[in-house]
Amino acid sequence: MGKDQLLSVRDLRKHFAVKGGLFSREVERVHAVDGVSFDIGKGETLGLVGESGCGKSTTGRCILRLIEPSSGEVTFQGADVMRMSGEALRALRRDMQIIFQDPYASLNPRLTVGAIVGEALEIHGLAKSRRELEERVVQLLETVGLQPDHMRRFPHEFSGGQRQRIGIARALAVEPKLIVCDEPVSALDVSIQAQVINLLEDLQEKFSLTYLFIAHDLSVVEHISTRIAVMYLGRVVEIAPSRDLYDTPLHPYTEALLSAVPIPDPTVKRKRIMLQGDVPNPIHPPSGCHFHTRCPIARPDCAQRDPVLRESRPGHWVACHYRG
Repeated sequence: MGKDQLLSVRDLRKHFAVKGGLFSREVERVHAVDGVSFDIGKGETLGLVGESGCGKSTTGRCILRLIEPSSGEVTFQGADVMRMSGEALRALRRDMQIIFQDPYASLNPRLTVGAIVGEALEIHGLAKSRRELEERVVQLLETVGLQPDHMRRFPHEFSGGQRQRIGIARALAVEPKLIVCDEPVSALDVSIQAQVINLLEDLQEKFSLTYLFIAHDLSVVEHISTRIAVMYLGRVVEIAPSRDLYDTPLHPYTEALLSAVPIPDPTVKRKRIMLQGDVPNPIHPPSGCHFHTRCPIARPDCAQRDPVLRESRPGHWVACHYRG
C-alpha cells in the first residue's frame, strides 16, 4: 500500500443467504459482491458505476462495516478494518462517513435539523458545551449553503436538494477523511443534481476529502471522478482514469454503458449498443466471465474461464480475455 493510498479493498465478497422451507434453512445465496478489488488515493474521487443491483451500494456499505462482508480485506490508512471492533470501530466512524441515496428516508423526521447534524458531534464528544455545539451546527449548515435558522426546522419542511445538503452537513460534522457517496443525486431533479455535485467538489477542495462516488449513470460521475471503476454483477470489469475511460473504453460492457450517455452536440453521432437479454440472476451467476451471456464479442471459452483484472496500459485495468 503506497504512502498516498487511503483505502485498499482486496477480493471483497458479500453473499446474502436466501432462506426457505419449514425451518428457514439456507437454500441459496445471492452473490451481491463477488471479489471486488480497488484502491483509493488521498484526495481523489473513485466513481463506482454499474446497473442497479450490480452490488455498488453493498460494496460501499461493506467497506464501512454497515454490512458485514462474507470475506475479503479492507485496509484504511494501513489499518485492517475487518479486524476492528468496539472502540476501534467507533473511532473509524469519524474518519469514514456516508451520504445516503434517498434524502427523504435517511433523515429522522422526528428530529430537527440541528439535532440531526449535531448528533455525531455529541456521540464523539466534539463539542464541549451546548453553545459550542450550536455554533458548529450553524457553521456546517452555512458550509453546505443552508441558513442558520434552518436548524430549528424539521426535514419535511425542506426540498429534496436541501435535504441532501443536510445529509452532507451531517457527514462533514466529524471531519472525515473518506466519504462514501451512495448515489447522492439519483433521487434529485436533474436541475438540482449539478448543484449538489458542484457542492461536493467544492467541499473536497476545501477540506481535502476523498470520495467513493457510487452512481448508475456514467454521465453523473464524468466530471467529479478522478478514476472510474465499472461493476457488473458483483465484479469490477474495468478501472481507468476518467478521461481515459470515456475516450477509449476497453470492456464491451463499458462501451455499452457509454453508448447510452447523451451527447449535447447534435452534430456528433454515437452508435447505440443494445445488449441482448437481461442481467442474470445473482443467485445463479453465469460461469466464467459473468458478462459472457450478453457480450457481443463472447467466445466459447468465456463461459469456462474467469477473466482476471489486469493492467492493459498504465492505470487502465480491464477484466476481459479479448480486450486490452
